[in-house]
Amino acid sequence: MARQAARRDARSILVIYCCRQVPLRETAKADLFSFRRYVPANVFYFNAAVRSLPKWLARMPFDLVVFDSSFFSGIWSPKRFARSAERFAALRDHSAVKAALPQDEFINTDVLCDVLQALGVDCVFSVAPESEWPKIYPSIDPAKVRFYRVLTGYLDEKVAAEIDALGASSPDRRIDIGYRAYRATPALGRHGFLKTQIAEVFRDAAPRAGLKIDISNRHEDAFVGDAWYKFLLRCKYTIGVEGGSSVLDRDGSIAKRVDEYLAAHPDAPFEEVERACFPGADGELALFALSPRHLEACATRTCQVLIEGGYNGILVPWKHYIPLRRDFANLEEVLRLIREDGLRATITEAAYRDVVASGAYSYAGFANHVVERALESRPAASRRMPAGLAVRARLSDALSWIVPAIYGFVFVRAYYALGRALPRRWASALRQTRRRRLERWREKP
Repeated sequence: MARQAARRDARSILVIYCCRQVPLRETAKADLFSFRRYVPANVFYFNAAVRSLPKWLARMPFDLVVFDSSFFSGIWSPKRFARSAERFAALRDHSAVKAALPQDEFINTDVLCDVLQALGVDCVFSVAPESEWPKIYPSIDPAKVRFYRVLTGYLDEKVAAEIDALGASSPDRRIDIGYRAYRATPALGRHGFLKTQIAEVFRDAAPRAGLKIDISNRHEDAFVGDAWYKFLLRCKYTIGVEGGSSVLDRDGSIAKRVDEYLAAHPDAPFEEVERACFPGADGELALFALSPRHLEACATRTCQVLIEGGYNGILVPWKHYIPLRRDFANLEEVLRLIREDGLRATITEAAYRDVVASGAYSYAGFANHVVERALESRPAASRRMPAGLAVRARLSDALSWIVPAIYGFVFVRAYYALGRALPRRWASALRQTRRRRLERWREKP
């Protein structure tokens, strides 16, 4: 009884997320439920994809309301996202601190700013560098809203342990260079184009240097779940670039023009698309950030060859990775180092020690960092949480998962049934549409 009373007297947190389909990927699950798993507080969840916020829940004595990154995934459809966010405007006047965790901070940023103001957000945990905040959030008063920088993703302790177990039983690393990345839309600018360009450069040059490769930008070759970690464990080296974008698309018009142009000119090179759709806009934004894939490569002890960059100050060139110039001028030297293979053991051990074994970039640290920074001016619980309301809130969220489960079950089966029934060219168009939507959804700056 004393333990239950202590929990009722602890700080109360509401996490508002958006889930339309289950099951969740393990990484998404680790991200979303990190607050419940690691923060010593009463943590409640509400699925914004299912219904509007009920009045009784809006009146609960929360100390902190967190708008999860999944809540902001709707930013790609700005009008619908703005209408959806209006359903939570009642929280604007709530006494709780409101924290936002946006990620795609390069697209429809005007609507993003409007939504943050409508929700009365007090602090933003951004994945963008501090230098880019005035560009992304010009209408947000920094005197009223606090900004903090976070990563796009973290390491989950469970996943790290699974990778160690897989590594203990994995075969020898028979692939010299392995890489998987989707073909980024030109709307992300030349920085996004590097994800495709680096694959093409190594796919052409590495075999001529006598190296065995497994490099692909094709959606059909993507790995899911443990298959991705097993792939990295088969590779001595992997290549990569910081996530993000070098184009700021305030109203989504650039992305729309690019989509329309590529529909009419599907084989157009990047330079042509840039001239036709966003001349002079590339370079206005420098939203470059460490990607979860960089952390996963550290966990699998796969040596990284990365385009030179900041990597949030976490990965240091020549200590944690082999740097590659953005113009690929030192490509031959890098290929020679890979062929000689003399630095790999030192670099991978340093990366594992500093990034993985240190625990500095875990979801436990992330969740507690968000709560501590958001509530640093409110150290104690505002009011005691009524036991009846707490039970009702948890039951309400548990029931909300029924809708995404049914949606996922029906949608996936209907999609494949439709693909089999349609003529081949229609089915191909359906797959391409779905692939483009998945690529947008998976993009993390």
